[in-house]
Amino acid sequence: MSDVAIWGSAVATLAHVLAAVYLFMAWRGGIAGGALLIAMGVTALWGLAGASGFSLSPETVLVLQGGAEILRTAAWYLFLLILLRPLYRSSTRWHAAIAATVVVSQSLGFAAALSSASAGFEAYRLLLGCYLAGTVFGLVLVEQLYRGLPVESRWGLKPLCLGLSAGYIFDLYLVADGFLFGRLDPDVLAVRGLVLTMLIPLVVLSASRSPAWTVRVAVSREMAFHSTALALSGLYLLMIAGAGYYVRYFGGGWGRALQLGLLFGGLLLLGVFIFSGTQRAKLRVFLNKHLFPYRYDYRAEWLRFTHALSSAGDSLDLGQSVIKALSDLVESSGGGLWLRNTGGRFTLHARLNHSPSDAVEEADSPFCRFIDEHEWVVNLEEVRGARGRQGGLVIPAWLAAMDDAWLVVPLKSGGGLVGFVVLNSARTPFEVDWEVLDLLKTAQRQAASFLARMLAAEALLEARKFDSFHRMSAFVVHDLKNLVAQLSLMLKNAERHRDNPAFQEDMLETVTHVESRMRALMQQLQGKKPIESERRVGLRTTLLAVRDSKRMQRPPVALDMPEGEECYVYANPERLQRVIGHLVQNALDATPEDGKVSMSLDTASAGRARIGIEDTGCGMSPEFLREKLFKPFQSSKASGMGIGMYETQQYVQEIGGVLQVESVPGRGTRVVIDLSVADRLESTQPAVRTEFDHDHV
Repeated sequence: MSDVAIWGSAVATLAHVLAAVYLFMAWRGGIAGGALLIAMGVTALWGLAGASGFSLSPETVLVLQGGAEILRTAAWYLFLLILLRPLYRSSTRWHAAIAATVVVSQSLGFAAALSSASAGFEAYRLLLGCYLAGTVFGLVLVEQLYRGLPVESRWGLKPLCLGLSAGYIFDLYLVADGFLFGRLDPDVLAVRGLVLTMLIPLVVLSASRSPAWTVRVAVSREMAFHSTALALSGLYLLMIAGAGYYVRYFGGGWGRALQLGLLFGGLLLLGVFIFSGTQRAKLRVFLNKHLFPYRYDYRAEWLRFTHALSSAGDSLDLGQSVIKALSDLVESSGGGLWLRNTGGRFTLHARLNHSPSDAVEEADSPFCRFIDEHEWVVNLEEVRGARGRQGGLVIPAWLAAMDDAWLVVPLKSGGGLVGFVVLNSARTPFEVDWEVLDLLKTAQRQAASFLARMLAAEALLEARKFDSFHRMSAFVVHDLKNLVAQLSLMLKNAERHRDNPAFQEDMLETVTHVESRMRALMQQLQGKKPIESERRVGLRTTLLAVRDSKRMQRPPVALDMPEGEECYVYANPERLQRVIGHLVQNALDATPEDGKVSMSLDTASAGRARIGIEDTGCGMSPEFLREKLFKPFQSSKASGMGIGMYETQQYVQEIGGVLQVESVPGRGTRVVIDLSVADRLESTQPAVRTEFDHDHV
């Protein structure tokens, strides 16, 4: 045996072992599948016998491979007879008898050739004759199998019949040539292992197409595509290499230069093919049409479609991702996405390899009503050719003018038309059959739900922006109300105190403060002035400032603070003074002039400070405390907005504090703010400027 024959047998062994293992894992107990598994295993043993030429003598290898050859013939006969049995029940016995006769004759001829040295040549010719008869009988069995199948069922076994016929024809040539010339051609014999290896994909493909064998074999479309593309690329490179070899040795002085030019041109064309979406699409359509019962691998297509939608944002937005996901299903280069806008019209929202368009389609137009009611994927090629179902479909003028427009895919979610996608023409001729339409209809619902969620998220974001703006406006209006009240009270007292120098000075200071405060509020409302960050604020200073701001009101505000150093917390100075001032003002408004309003500061708890505001006013009911006190726009005052207590609670929680309210109707209210104390080692902050409230005169 030559080295090529030994290596070919080794390759055949490995390939058939892998195929047998794969078939064994996919086998579900069917008789035909079991026979196929045995045939694959015996062929692997045949290859192993040939590969033993690496370590055994040629005579030993001849014995081993000759015996394995007889077993391989019997195994494949058994597999074919099992397939023929349902087709030819009456003649199955004759087929089995002939197969047994062939196998026995081959065994006797092989034994005679080994035992008779003197008559070796004649025994050798007899053995080749038996093998020749066995090869012809194998072809007959394959031909009977193919002819006995109904026309509609031949598709499943066509690869098997093609592969086995090719193998038997190769053996027929090998044995017939050996029978005529008295010896087997060593070159033909050397590649026999590689030839048998090439037949495995066809056999496995038929196994995947034949559920009656109960072998659940799944042939990967991606693997078939990449393997075929790799094989074609390799064959192309071999052709280029052969042409370059010929040009170099027969091209004279220009041979080497022409070879390099040919090699570069060949590699360039191969690169164009590899990176050309059109050529890849043609190859994929060809494989799907001729190798698989269905055009799509639905699991792979759905995973790819879902991934395309969920990965939006990397290089494409969600609209472009929807276009690409749908176009990849039908080998299209792209298209345009029309979505419903706030005015109820459909406008171009996103495009991919599609020209810009100002086309606008009304939601109640005949075209939109048609695709909304029927959910048809409109094939514009059929419409232009007046073929297919029309059913009252009216194509808009702007759509009819698009020469490259091919398919219109409606996008429906929740029973309403979200939009539609206009896909460009396919890169390669592509038949739009029922399978394509069903897949597009399923995919469009998934895409429509994604787009509906996107539109809902955008609407929610816009609503939240308006909500934030309105909330800020409410707080600003609340502060403006207090500032206006200050100005109103100042004007009211101006008639009596206009000649008082102290009042005039106080009035100027109040106007200046109100002007600066209103300007700051306007800047915050416009987003030009960010809210000041938190810093250390002295509670003693803050409470003194609040008390001073209320000094002209009745009853006077009492302040109870223990002696000692300043107590600091982290907060915004102005906001903290404003919320404490609001609580004190609420106490003053609820308490008659002969009542009592007091503030207190308790720093006895380690790391905590408690601010108390207590009054002897009208108090609040438990229902009001529980249901309305901290809700916005809920107030017990005739002129109140119901913002102050809401803002107070929000801010106290924002700086990590706790706000507690206790109230008894007719007896008064107590409010406690519990805050964390800041580190005493940090430097103190400047004193907080007194904020004039509406009662300051």
